Amino acid sequence: MARILLADDDAAARELVQRALAGDGHDVVATHDGAEALEQLQGGGGRFELLISDVQMPGIDGIELIEKALAIAPGMLVILMSGFTGELDRAKHLKSKIAREISKPFTLEQVRSVVRSVLA
Repeated sequence: MARILLADDDAAARELVQRALAGDGHDVVATHDGAEALEQLQGGGGRFELLISDVQMPGIDGIELIEKALAIAPGMLVILMSGFTGELDRAKHLKSKIAREISKPFTLEQVRSVVRSVLA
């Protein structure tokens, strides 16, 4: 199973995703924003195979997080999620680096399926 870094300022969504993926056997490190996620990446917290990030977060948003995270760990897979379709458009310059996008709201099975397909 994979080691996954999750960044989402929405506590309910973060807990839902963390619980679903941990239930599939993944090691999920959940963070409440981009700054905390970057601390995990820079702080020697180990290697992550996958970053799942919300787009809209205070401070370091998901797009800036992805740019900085891929500079630190270029081979890391990325899933970008958002409740606002227009927000996903802001990440067009990262299209080739984002494995999948998922729109909120989503079901447990949808997020689990997206993660399975990305890690396959």
